[in-house]
Amino acid sequence: MLDCAAPMAAQILDGKSLAASIRADLRERVAALVQRGVRPGLAVVLAGDDAASRVYVRNKTLAAAEIGVHSEQHEFKADVGEATLLQQIRALNENPLVHSILVQLPLPKHIDSARVLEAIAPAKDVDGFHEVNLGALLAGRPGVVPCTPAGVMRLIENAGVPLAGRHAVVLGRSNIVGKPVALLLLQKDASVTICHSKSKDLKAITKQADILVAAVGRAKLVTAEMVKPGACVIDVGINRLPDGKLAGDVDYEAVREVAGWITPVPGGVGPMTIAMLLENCFRAAARQKPAA
Repeated sequence: MLDCAAPMAAQILDGKSLAASIRADLRERVAALVQRGVRPGLAVVLAGDDAASRVYVRNKTLAAAEIGVHSEQHEFKADVGEATLLQQIRALNENPLVHSILVQLPLPKHIDSARVLEAIAPAKDVDGFHEVNLGALLAGRPGVVPCTPAGVMRLIENAGVPLAGRHAVVLGRSNIVGKPVALLLLQKDASVTICHSKSKDLKAITKQADILVAAVGRAKLVTAEMVKPGACVIDVGINRLPDGKLAGDVDYEAVREVAGWITPVPGGVGPMTIAMLLENCFRAAARQKPAA
């Protein structure tokens, strides 16, 4: 049970504002790194014509440029062969001016995404999806942490939400969000339950959560009746409603009257994901020596 009583309405965890602060700090740190002869370099690999992917890539490259990170895009048509993508990644692995590599998902269906992601050098895996980095996270060793889970943790910690000894419930078991965020919560001494599509009596489980992280991709799945008063509710989902509006996995307007803390959609976890991507870019460059 959290220490403080539930307020009349939840404290909004403003990811947009926190991300802006992180990016401002990174801009100064990147400038200092450039003075030492290293300009962080990010390479983005995009295959296919997915409109949402192009928007995400544009946002990431614009954010990189804003803090002084050099970015380059390598675009391929939807019918690109897997061998061609793997060859491109090998070349980027060997390029000393590229410190971070991002493969925008989803890839075309005929491409083995896991094989492509595993081809990235672990030190340049800016998304933290490589098995080496996921294994380091599992073992509690330093490594590249996936961006969205890292952003979730930064939001929680910045708000001063207590974690040690608290019950955290994670909705979703993906390798991208669910499992990594559960491991990060464990590292902060929370007791963690992971729920998924086969979990029974979901409401009974979520009602016990001091910290509830929703990452399943189902609009407004989490209702006010499923939330413990005063809980910290983190909404990772982003869904397009029939009317074109965006909604998270949480029924925001109803749940904010019950929760102690809540993230909005948009403006919550999304901006933090990009901020953590930029932080991973900086760290990757800082670990490497200046190119000759």
